[in-house]
Amino acid sequence: MTPATPGTADLPPLVAAQHRAMPFTRLTDCGMDPADARRLLADTAAGTPWQDAAAALAQTQLERARVSEGAGHRTTARQAYRYASAAWMFAQMAHQTDTAEKRDLYARHTAATAALAPGVERVEITHRDSVLGGWLCMPEAATPRATVIVWGGLSGWGAAYLPVADAYTARGLACLLAEGPGQGESRLRHGLYVDERVTDGFARFIDLVEADPRLGGAIGVQGISFGGLFAAHLAAADPRVGAVVVNGAPAAPTVPEFRTAREQMAAVVGTDDLCRVTEVMNALRFDPDKHRITCPLLLLHGGQDPLARYEDQEPFLRAADPAAATVRVWPDGEHTLYNHAAERDALTGDWFTDHLTHQGTPKG
Repeated sequence: MTPATPGTADLPPLVAAQHRAMPFTRLTDCGMDPADARRLLADTAAGTPWQDAAAALAQTQLERARVSEGAGHRTTARQAYRYASAAWMFAQMAHQTDTAEKRDLYARHTAATAALAPGVERVEITHRDSVLGGWLCMPEAATPRATVIVWGGLSGWGAAYLPVADAYTARGLACLLAEGPGQGESRLRHGLYVDERVTDGFARFIDLVEADPRLGGAIGVQGISFGGLFAAHLAAADPRVGAVVVNGAPAAPTVPEFRTAREQMAAVVGTDDLCRVTEVMNALRFDPDKHRITCPLLLLHGGQDPLARYEDQEPFLRAADPAAATVRVWPDGEHTLYNHAAERDALTGDWFTDHLTHQGTPKG
């Protein structure tokens, strides 16, 4: 449950919850046009359903992109496609369960993101007789110095982290924005969910990087929000991980008390059976006595994060070599540090550069 947000006290309960879960800082952190973010919050406060308001903004940006493209203004078109992609991402977040409308909204997000090619490339890899997807972003100049695989948590995935990829490609790193089991099209289109062996699914993205002849050097992984738990598990299980960033994750996940959060978690596991959801969460508990992280670890924490307290993340530190573990805390930081996005991404970009490009570890 997120704390009260200024200006939400007089809103209907559902709208207030949406404003708490998707504040202005999160909207812009994940790539929305700041003007669109303000309009989305204003329109929904005035009574427009969240998905309708976000979809209208996305459509306006798509039209702007097509007009600009037709006039030969590709740079402006790319900017508008990115803003449309972000608006569609937040439109689908209005639905906690996997409704037909949620799938359609996410498919529209995927189509808008695909228009960013060749700078943003759709990639897919098989897993359990199905398909995992993601977006590969390459630095403009030379061969990537290393590759970082980034994924989100319960509600935001893949291209929601294009701004993170920008920070990494600017530093000469390739960035693969993964939609793992329980996330994005891997779940909504291909039916892959989180279970006790979810780490195997995220390891397939390392296989994908290793199989791509354009990518070389060491491989880092970064998990944002709930996805930080998966990143820590993968770092502990797979020696190919050269460095790991955990940002705002619980080490001991539990089924949330509040309905919307429970629905999100149930959708990630792919069942309405809360006993089964609890069983999976218990199996994913990160125990530092059993799971050891031998690569460098960077732990990020926001002092005002209502979803992941510092003590919730502390087991990840206890699993790592103290000499190779770094903690960065922002006392006023929101969940996953939405309100310190630029500084956060610069820090992690430089940290990955230092720890991956100085390793000299060849791919594979």
